[in-house]
Amino acid sequence: MTATTDGSTGALPPRAPSASDATAGKTAASARVRSALGGDTADAARRATARATDHLLSAQDPAGWWKGDLETNVTMDAEDLLLRQFLGLQDPELTEAAARYIRGEQCPDGTWATFYGGPGELSTTIEAYVALRLAGDAPDAPHMARASAWVREQGGVAAARVFTRIWLALFGWWKWDDLPQLPPELLYFPKWFPLNIYDFGCWARQTIVPLTIVSATRPVRPAPFALDELHTDPRRPNPPRPLAPAVSWDGLFQRLDKALHLYHKVAFRRLRRAAMRSAARWIIERQENDGCWGGIQPPAVYSVIALHLLGYDLDHPVLRTGLASLDRFAVRRADGARMIEACQSPVWDTCLATISLADAGVPADHPQLVKAAEWILAEQIDRPGDWSVKRPQLPSGGWAFEFENDNYPDIDDTAEVVLALRRVKHPDPQRVEAAVRRAVRWNLGMQSRDGGWGAFDVDNTSPLPNRLPFCDFGEVIDPPSADVTAHVVEMLADVGRTHDPRTRRGIAWLLAEQDPCGAWFGRWGTNYLYGTGSVLPALAAAGIPRSHPAVRRAVRWLEGVQNDDGGWGEDQRSYQDKEQWAGRGASTASQTAWALMALLAAGERDGEAVRRGVRWLAATQREDGSWDEPYFTGTGFPWDFSINYHLYRQVFPLTALGRYLNGGPAVAPVGS
Repeated sequence: MTATTDGSTGALPPRAPSASDATAGKTAASARVRSALGGDTADAARRATARATDHLLSAQDPAGWWKGDLETNVTMDAEDLLLRQFLGLQDPELTEAAARYIRGEQCPDGTWATFYGGPGELSTTIEAYVALRLAGDAPDAPHMARASAWVREQGGVAAARVFTRIWLALFGWWKWDDLPQLPPELLYFPKWFPLNIYDFGCWARQTIVPLTIVSATRPVRPAPFALDELHTDPRRPNPPRPLAPAVSWDGLFQRLDKALHLYHKVAFRRLRRAAMRSAARWIIERQENDGCWGGIQPPAVYSVIALHLLGYDLDHPVLRTGLASLDRFAVRRADGARMIEACQSPVWDTCLATISLADAGVPADHPQLVKAAEWILAEQIDRPGDWSVKRPQLPSGGWAFEFENDNYPDIDDTAEVVLALRRVKHPDPQRVEAAVRRAVRWNLGMQSRDGGWGAFDVDNTSPLPNRLPFCDFGEVIDPPSADVTAHVVEMLADVGRTHDPRTRRGIAWLLAEQDPCGAWFGRWGTNYLYGTGSVLPALAAAGIPRSHPAVRRAVRWLEGVQNDDGGWGEDQRSYQDKEQWAGRGASTASQTAWALMALLAAGERDGEAVRRGVRWLAATQREDGSWDEPYFTGTGFPWDFSINYHLYRQVFPLTALGRYLNGGPAVAPVGS
């Protein structure tokens, strides 16, 4: 068991839940809900709302922001130990704290999963295993032997993702010749050329540029031990595989990779050195004030390695501050374990908390809401970033997700921040109005050609980056998504832009994207419940009638996937198997709230589904006003990278309960 910073505990279950388990809901939870069904639903909602409001207000930082833990998987922790081994920065206390966390997340079958209750995942298990070897765990220890046996059953290291094999290559555990190539000369591709770096999503772009330096230099540090036990045949760790047909995309890119391997051997040295210097400048120019890159762990880790390989000393200010920023991603647990966050979410958490408190009836001029608005206003970004490559004439005005990430504000945060600011009665309304105007202008300017909005960039839709053999680690492009588009449409309606042609194009895009089942795909939250919970409030805000066929289809779908216990849940496996898992999973507080927000927007307040959902939230609330939620309901890359936002279990139930009691989202205060 590991204790989280909000006092909840979680441990992986002895087996992954099946679809039938998830549909029926947890037996124990169902019993608790049934025992609490007596009495008036509104009274139960009022009591739960009061407790949740007090709990959330108590969690605010004195500076005005909220931030819950952002939990992902143990590759963050494993790679932190591998980085320190590579740089010669081992620390026994830190190593043991990280190893304690990694051990605590191991499943009974010896594997490590990428989300709570999920199946074992090969690359995650390999990285966790190697990290524990670095921490001193013996390969014949029972927990290690179970892990290595499972790895061999799955095909060994040869079947792992590219990133895992890159980490192993850094220590000679894998051959660089057996890895896909990505040359630093890629940086010289013009912006109109296929596979230029701006064809990649910002998170991939920031990771790939430093990795081109690593790929070109091919470093190998002395390995402290062998890893023969992770190969199906140590004598042939990478058995040859036949190429795909040359006329297929896979076949074409496999042959392109072979050509790049040949180019590596004959690359013009002066050009290669110049390209690596250009890549280093690109990396350094994008380092944030706190030393991080993009506010996320992977680019920071690889940027530190790349610059160190080019001769930057660990005491150089760029590397010193970069390493210090990674330390700030560490969360200490009550048992002494150390968990690394992939990134931190204060802007996102703060705007969602502000919305939930306002919708729950906290006065618009409440001092804590004003303090939150004050902090948010100071975080608005007033300079161009990588997004301006596609929109060079567009003035800035967005917000990022993290504490420091001026290069990559995102459209989703910006839309939700505007909705939050307009719920607060700030003592300087002109300042708020000016910030909102800048944000609305920026979001409108970031609309893609098809009418939707992506998260960070405009028209980032090239299919080619995902085809590269190098890019097997998750989504590497940033096309428009229903959840982001819905949040922008809701924001535009809130500021009186419902009839703007760009808003109408966004609405048309949303209606066209509805799945035949009636739901919407959720790109940044799990999954169809998140997409539908985002879209229906947006359509309602934009004046789409409750009788619209799209709205009624969505209502029928939500009612059809409600669990027997009255809640809603959806497993991460819905990204891989829609037919079996869409809208199906153990009931969770955040996903139940998304379903309720959708149904309330569709006019179903007095319906049986809403009543049962509200009762489920009231019955499963803890005495301190919070909810338990070990399940991962957030998404980084669909299926490949899942997130447990620890504040989701607080803000979304409070939003849903508040809207149930108060009739809808809070109205922007007069004069703000």
